[in-house]
Amino acid sequence: MATLTYNEIRERKCIVFNGEPYEVVSSHVFRKQQRKPVNATKLRHLVTGKVIENSFAASDKAEEADLGSRSVIYIYSNKGEHWFHEKDDKSKRFTLESGLVADKLNFIKPGDKVDLLTFGERVTGLRLPIKVELKVKEAAPAIKGNTAQGGSKKVVLETGYEVQVPMFVNENDILLINTETGEYVERTNKK
Repeated sequence: MATLTYNEIRERKCIVFNGEPYEVVSSHVFRKQQRKPVNATKLRHLVTGKVIENSFAASDKAEEADLGSRSVIYIYSNKGEHWFHEKDDKSKRFTLESGLVADKLNFIKPGDKVDLLTFGERVTGLRLPIKVELKVKEAAPAIKGNTAQGGSKKVVLETGYEVQVPMFVNENDILLINTETGEYVERTNKK
């Protein structure tokens, strides 16, 4: 594990803080008047999702979290249980809690390959591709002159996720969706 100085603790880095894995959500290095510089950070716990604030002084250091990753296949969700299996062995099935995967399920469908992230033996969540292709399941028809809301409408994707899209998007179109922001990127020509 690499040791990070106070000013190397930046957004999207994963660190070990008080023996627990955290992702740095935001960081801001500043100096108050004649004092030494500090790095004011917001840290998100990788297992519980709880966000805390901490300031690292110039003399502070943090260990970079050693996160493991392996490919798994999403099978299905039923009654709050989310089932996956190992990429190469369908008999090795396991379930994950809703708290770890709930926001990611909007962007994956049964049979999709995702990365399972671990810290030691503990599962910390899933890593998805930044952009995924999803099919439009329900889309209201575009009405001429209906641009009061900026020329956009809501559609329902095959996973049940609702997203704001331009008026020209129709049912059965394949859309590229950003999994980090949950927003529409573009319509692809595949059908």
